[in-house]
Amino acid sequence: MGSKLSITPPDDYTLSRDVCSYGYFRLAPNRWDPACQVLHRVLDLPDGAVKVELVQPGTTGSPIKATCDRVLTRQEQLQVRSMLRRMLHLDGAGSSEAIKAFHKSDRRWKKSGRGRIFRSPTFFEDLIKTVTSCNVTWAVTVTMNRRLCEVINPGFPRPAQLARRRPAQLRTRCSVGYRDVRLIELGKMSVRGELDGAWFEDPANDDQIVYKRLLSLPGIGPYAAANMMQLVGRYSFLAIDSESLRHGREVLCLSGKDGPLTKKLHKHYEPFGKDRFRSYWFELWTDHERTLGKAHTWPERESGQHKKPAKTSAKKKPKKRTSKRGTLSKS
Repeated sequence: MGSKLSITPPDDYTLSRDVCSYGYFRLAPNRWDPACQVLHRVLDLPDGAVKVELVQPGTTGSPIKATCDRVLTRQEQLQVRSMLRRMLHLDGAGSSEAIKAFHKSDRRWKKSGRGRIFRSPTFFEDLIKTVTSCNVTWAVTVTMNRRLCEVINPGFPRPAQLARRRPAQLRTRCSVGYRDVRLIELGKMSVRGELDGAWFEDPANDDQIVYKRLLSLPGIGPYAAANMMQLVGRYSFLAIDSESLRHGREVLCLSGKDGPLTKKLHKHYEPFGKDRFRSYWFELWTDHERTLGKAHTWPERESGQHKKPAKTSAKKKPKKRTSKRGTLSKS
């Protein structure tokens, strides 16, 4: 029988809502069971992997129970707690105080309690997953991450494991395409101590400095850098991709080609200041849930694909509402 841990979350934390708040909850080695409302995850520890099941038996704010498939040492228990707290975003930008401040900035999300965005147990895993999500369909991103876990490490590849791989091996066995050399170089940089996740998350470091550092990394362009910013708890940058443009056209009723539309999106969310990504993201996520149902109910699928929201007819535009911050999508 394995170890059982109890983790005390903030008093406004809801596991199903806050885990199923970002697409990475559907990427290996994460697996959300919608029937049982349980998150399954393999965590890679220095002395061996451990399978963990997370559930919140009570109501919002009640303890989260973690059941492990083996007995953990005291040190391993500390490691697992730290990794889970990062994944679930229980501290820093995910603290109750930070969420309350966000709700003051954008009152639309106070009733639903939205504010936390799910992420990985380590900065390095978030970095690799972000690289695998660029210039590709979601189904291929799902495949890449599944193969990285199947071929290299069930708890997700360690930096040293990626650093030792040959590009051809990553390309053929893990389906990562042109990203092969970039993933290997990121592994080598991490092994050399050049990718300190704590530095990227340290609020003492200016957002612009952190963003520029991310842009200097292999495989990290403007979209990836902005996405990594929110994954380290910095929400002042927008990660604009094809879904952002679709949202702008179909939900916000903005017009124009991609370049001008991108500028309009930045201007639209500018009033939300340091929380602009969260305001944008929960609009987009809520729009998906209107069509697909709540994310915590989405069925498990091997491909990780789900039906995209239907395009809005030109004759029937989405309803809009006006707030102090301008025209916003109805939520």
